[in-house]
Amino acid sequence: MKSNSSRRNPPRVRLPLWAVSLLGLGILILLIGSSVWLYQTVQATVSSLEVINPDFANPGSSSESAQELPAPSSDVEPIQNNNNSNPILSTDAFHRWEGKNRVSILMMGIDQRCEEDGPTHTDSMMVLTIDPVGLSAAVLSLPRDLWVEIPDFGVDRINQANYYGEIYEYPGGGQALAVQTVETLLGVPIDYYVAVNFDAFVEVVDLIGGIDIDVPEAIDDPDYPDRCYGYDPLFIEAGEQHLNGEAALKYARTRATFGGDVDRAARQQAVILAVRQQVLDLGNLPQLLAQAPQLWQTSQENVRTNMTLDEAIQLALLAQDIPRDSIRTAVLDYNYVYNETTPDGRQVLVPVRENIRQLRDQLFAPPAIPTPVIENLPALMAAEQARVAVLNGTAEFGLASSTQEYLQSFGINVTEIGNADASTYLTSQIITYGSYPNTSRYLTQLMHVPPLNVSSGNNPDGDYDILIIIGNDWRVPSS
Repeated sequence: MKSNSSRRNPPRVRLPLWAVSLLGLGILILLIGSSVWLYQTVQATVSSLEVINPDFANPGSSSESAQELPAPSSDVEPIQNNNNSNPILSTDAFHRWEGKNRVSILMMGIDQRCEEDGPTHTDSMMVLTIDPVGLSAAVLSLPRDLWVEIPDFGVDRINQANYYGEIYEYPGGGQALAVQTVETLLGVPIDYYVAVNFDAFVEVVDLIGGIDIDVPEAIDDPDYPDRCYGYDPLFIEAGEQHLNGEAALKYARTRATFGGDVDRAARQQAVILAVRQQVLDLGNLPQLLAQAPQLWQTSQENVRTNMTLDEAIQLALLAQDIPRDSIRTAVLDYNYVYNETTPDGRQVLVPVRENIRQLRDQLFAPPAIPTPVIENLPALMAAEQARVAVLNGTAEFGLASSTQEYLQSFGINVTEIGNADASTYLTSQIITYGSYPNTSRYLTQLMHVPPLNVSSGNNPDGDYDILIIIGNDWRVPSS
């Protein structure tokens, strides 16, 4: 295991004051979109200032860095730090985002404490996804105890990904490994990340005058942890409360309710939306302008992102046009996870992947597969003469054979059946080798396979053009 002294520093990006204030105020893109008008106002006076993305490091040593870690399953090479160029504002920066594809951002709260110097865990993770065409957005919260596959490191809690990426100098650092972990879990691409530590959150909430929260139940947490591995008891009454930065952080972080980590994820979303609402109050403008130097300092020390300056501004101009009613929120609660104890005694949340897939399809709203008029599709499919293989990825005996009969009744040329490499596929997959769009569309309709489970490949292992791997979500329709 590499020592902390040899840990690769994360890539540093220098941004002007008002741009990093854009990120620091928002912590999340929802807030960035609400606040963009503020930064346009102060641009002329502060655009010459620059900041450096933080190392999230305080003096001292980490008690967690000495723990035994799993070795990565493949060699990882550190990337070289490059500080040779500073982003500058282009003439296109204030043009509204022109892309048509969905944009997804992983937002991370970093669990950094007073004596830590080195790799840190994530305390919270949310995925923000924006549809620039439909002007809608969604926020999905991921509990920190979610038991997931971390690429190259095996199965562990999702909050370990940032830590492993930092300590093993994973290419791109902890944020890159966290992004890959979430992509693996959800099956969707993540375009950007924004990582913020506790100090940024507290100072931003204080600078906007605190937030108003409707607390659904009283919270009594005598064991709430302070910032230095001690205790700082917390009690919040139910009902309407005005919270300063420290109180808002405690409210967002405590797990002293029946739902534990799941309840906490929902509270974090409520806090973020409350921050957004507070910034939307035009009465905050004079205060925020007066506090610009503090915003700059907070962002300099406590925010990391891989967005360029132009991208941040253009996304902000897009996000400000999204109405609140078009912003959906969701948490991977106990409809999507269940409690489990690992062999070494850790309490974790195991994903129910089929339910998560359905939620993902709703939130990320994959575009409908374009199909010809339904009565023409069978003829178009037949003209392609595609050979189809069906492999059973479940433990149900004879499912490939019954699926072959079902598909052949619709004219599908199933030339091969068998068993897949495992019997634990949760969802069905369609892989196309070559150009057979109409056959693929027809199979998708007949088997109700979601668009995100349809892919293309090269060099099939047999004499077929399309491969179907049956998952546990498939049942042959009764005649």
